[in-house]
Amino acid sequence: MLRISQINYSVEGRPLFEEASAVIPDGHKVGLVGRNGAGKTTLFRIIRGELGLDGGAISLPSRAKIGGVAQEVPSSDVSLIDTVLAADTERASLLAEADTATDPNRISEIQTRLADIDAWSAEGRAASILKGLGFEDAEQKMPCSAFSGGWRMRVALAGVLFAQPDLLLLDEPTNYLDLEGALWLESYLAKYPHTVIIISHDRGLLNRAVGGILHLEERQLTYYQGSYDQFARQRAERRAVQAAMAKKQQARKDHMQSFVDRFKAKASKAKQAQSRLKMIEKMDMITPPEEAARKVFTFPEPEELSPPIISIEGGAVGYGGEPVLSRLNLRIDQDDRIALLGKNGQGKSTLSKLLSNRLELMAGKSVQSSKLRIGFFAQHQVEELHINETPLQHMISARPGVLHSKLRAQMAGFGLGPDQAETEVGRLSGGQKARLSLLLATLHAPHLLILDEPTNHLDIESREALVEALTRYSGAVILVSHDMHLLSMVADRLWLVSDGTVKPYDDDLEAYRKMLLTPDTEKQRKQPKADAPKPKRASRDDILNLRGEVRKGEARVAKINEMRDKLAKKLADPALYESDKIGELEVWNKKYAEVMEALERAEALWMQSLEKLERAEA
Repeated sequence: MLRISQINYSVEGRPLFEEASAVIPDGHKVGLVGRNGAGKTTLFRIIRGELGLDGGAISLPSRAKIGGVAQEVPSSDVSLIDTVLAADTERASLLAEADTATDPNRISEIQTRLADIDAWSAEGRAASILKGLGFEDAEQKMPCSAFSGGWRMRVALAGVLFAQPDLLLLDEPTNYLDLEGALWLESYLAKYPHTVIIISHDRGLLNRAVGGILHLEERQLTYYQGSYDQFARQRAERRAVQAAMAKKQQARKDHMQSFVDRFKAKASKAKQAQSRLKMIEKMDMITPPEEAARKVFTFPEPEELSPPIISIEGGAVGYGGEPVLSRLNLRIDQDDRIALLGKNGQGKSTLSKLLSNRLELMAGKSVQSSKLRIGFFAQHQVEELHINETPLQHMISARPGVLHSKLRAQMAGFGLGPDQAETEVGRLSGGQKARLSLLLATLHAPHLLILDEPTNHLDIESREALVEALTRYSGAVILVSHDMHLLSMVADRLWLVSDGTVKPYDDDLEAYRKMLLTPDTEKQRKQPKADAPKPKRASRDDILNLRGEVRKGEARVAKINEMRDKLAKKLADPALYESDKIGELEVWNKKYAEVMEALERAEALWMQSLEKLERAEA
């Protein structure tokens, strides 16, 4: 059991914790949430003993092991599998001692302990963890120096998972995982045998992998049972009750103060006034909850282009004459919302570079709208910002000659206020840097926006704001993300990048998640027979035609609504109801009735088109 008892801690005079307390029972999986800068990572450092408290105490069972991913594995010649095996220091120490021990009693103790910790299956467990995090069998035997920093972070995560500490502390572990790795980690943590506390802004993970939420707010810790969605609901209810109580108490205080103000100078009422004044002084006022500042993204709207905006037939793309993807037959329209699925190394980044004109086709034919503008966001762009320049200087470079007031307004539309606009990028938070990069990617109102892991470093509120902005956005969107919640809320089409090509994925995200988590043997057992008839699905052209009907129906309804509004305005004119204009009034009333009938028919046709499209896409 982890017991946090009335802890106090300040940084440069700013208190992060004041008499904060919480208890985490053994074996519980807990999500630690709170605003950026509230002190979540600091709490981890305090638990690990890296920082000393100003007051209070943190207690764990004696000899309890605490583990976490502090930094990436160094570049070395040691293989991945051996690096992970070495993370269990007790096993490594016992095996080394077993080679040199001569005392029969000690040899017996060593062998018993090795059996207790299941040391002989260690290599299989380590290989399974590495595979779950995206490393194939051949890669596991390669040296760490063969992999980039992001991949070595995965090795560090594999090491701490393999060591199985009694208390596992994970700080945003999915930031360097793809969707497949993130889903595997969710499943692994749900079955982890010891206590886990995880800092995460991934709503899907917090709903599926944890059973409790530890909320850090106003220097206090509050523990909620249940998933993140349950926490959000409970917190909203608690805040509503607190706000109502504060309002009621303030009204009571105002009423008593009014009595005091009216009668304090009147002799017959002075005693009562004094009594009420004392009551006011003794009142322990309830503080109403602060309203969180709304997080926003405001994407500029592009003009509409004729479909398709991109069409590829028989395409192939790759590097150095070697194709990575071939047999590409793809079409993108401006109203498409596409999520790219597929394991790392299958070609999602290659496809993104092709669609953003960073790579050219090696074979096949590609046609793009002549006016097409493309916005591209990838995590490496966040790291490539000029750390000694301010966001305003970045904007001036991107849009020379534009008034600074207009540039500031655009930054405000991405949640970068006056203070952040004049702060050097090197001093901004990860979320603020990501907002700046997203702003720069969308500056010229792209018709197609390609987003590669856009939610890294964004908190939950910012992710929800991004979902809202993408939903409102009138351009096409292509998403690569480990955030299942983002994909499920934004994407209406799924493309699977695998086996050297790209194909539509006809099932939904939940089916894809289950498929990834199903063992290979189980997948083979569940494979349908080759001659089993497949249900007939609507063709791509049929769906495009239906979408066109829906758009036409929507435009027809909008146009008739405009006519209705004009007629309603005419009929609201008092002059029309004068006695000498009765005939004219009848004409306008007849026209209004005809428009309303037309509107009813147009709405019915529009709904029929929507229903046909939903059936075709189901």
